[in-house]
Amino acid sequence: MQLLWSGVFLVPGVGLIAVFVVVPILLTAWISLHQWSMYTPLTQMQFVGLANYQEVLSDPTFQQALLNTFIYSGVSIVLTVPLAVFFGIFLYRPAIRGRTALRMVLFSTYMVPTVAVAIVWGYLYSPLYGPFNEILSFLGLPSQPWLGSTSEAMVSLIILNLWQTLGYYTVLVLAGLTQIPQDYYDASAIDGAGLLGQTRYVTLPLLRRTLTFVVIIAGINTLQVFDPVYVLTQGGPVNSTNVLTYDIYQTAFQFGRAGAASAMAVLLLIVLAIVVPALLHVARED
Repeated sequence: MQLLWSGVFLVPGVGLIAVFVVVPILLTAWISLHQWSMYTPLTQMQFVGLANYQEVLSDPTFQQALLNTFIYSGVSIVLTVPLAVFFGIFLYRPAIRGRTALRMVLFSTYMVPTVAVAIVWGYLYSPLYGPFNEILSFLGLPSQPWLGSTSEAMVSLIILNLWQTLGYYTVLVLAGLTQIPQDYYDASAIDGAGLLGQTRYVTLPLLRRTLTFVVIIAGINTLQVFDPVYVLTQGGPVNSTNVLTYDIYQTAFQFGRAGAASAMAVLLLIVLAIVVPALLHVARED
């Protein structure tokens, strides 16, 4: 009887997951095997098997978008995680006054909608009257094209993402630090370990699971980046910031190729399904 009632109470939650997660994934996978335009009924789909996947994988635009996505995600994680650990340790120390206010300031950037952040940063990056170029001019340095340069556009988006998400990941690191018993630090202090020694031999090893979670969340978020690309660059200049999600959007809603776009979405899901378990395996304790 207890098992029956447990099943009854799980039905609403499991049902919602099935309707809004499982069904769309299965529908996307099914559409990826067909040739279909977004502007025609589902009954007009033509089965083509794996032709969409072959076409997508051989498309130079998709290959560039895949490479850009990995570059954006990898560089963002490499920069964000160490900084989050640094700020987390800095804000966790009891001697720091105003820790709560600093945490609120850091986390507040994550609470602002990404579209609003992108609009503001678009003004900051403006090559004509943007504050960044005004600062460079004041320092006697040449102005930069920022979002208008193929070599700087991706870097500009990464800086935006770093500014917006650093506070969120810092809070996650702080949550992990609270789970470390103070006894470990007291024992290491007795052995003569300073702040750097405690960080290396106590904090980082015991933060392993937290850091794995942070890397996974950061990886998922960055691999699915869309809003700043859509608002600021539209994948340009010359596809230098074209990422998978924006390429999927263009293929489906601008070019009307829902089958190819669905194949891209399935490939993105496969990438996530490979990366996340790999990270969990690496972090798993023996």
